[in-house]
Amino acid sequence: MKVAVSVPDLIFTEVESLAKRLNTSRSELYSRALKEFVGRHAPDRVTEQMDRIIASVGEEPDAFSQRAARRVLKRVEW
Repeated sequence: MKVAVSVPDLIFTEVESLAKRLNTSRSELYSRALKEFVGRHAPDRVTEQMDRIIASVGEEPDAFSQRAARRVLKRVEW
């Protein structure tokens, strides 16, 4: 889907430079940035993904593992 947005000149210049350095298009870079931003602001999606992985393995984690995982996830910047 095409979307028109306005960004400050400095951001646009930085995006142009990063896109060249990563050898990717501006569209791909904006898409990746927005996906990461949305993911950081939707913690339930992370939980849902982890639940699906656990379900696919077929094991329920023990209480210690759950507490440890929560502590680690709280400290990790997404």
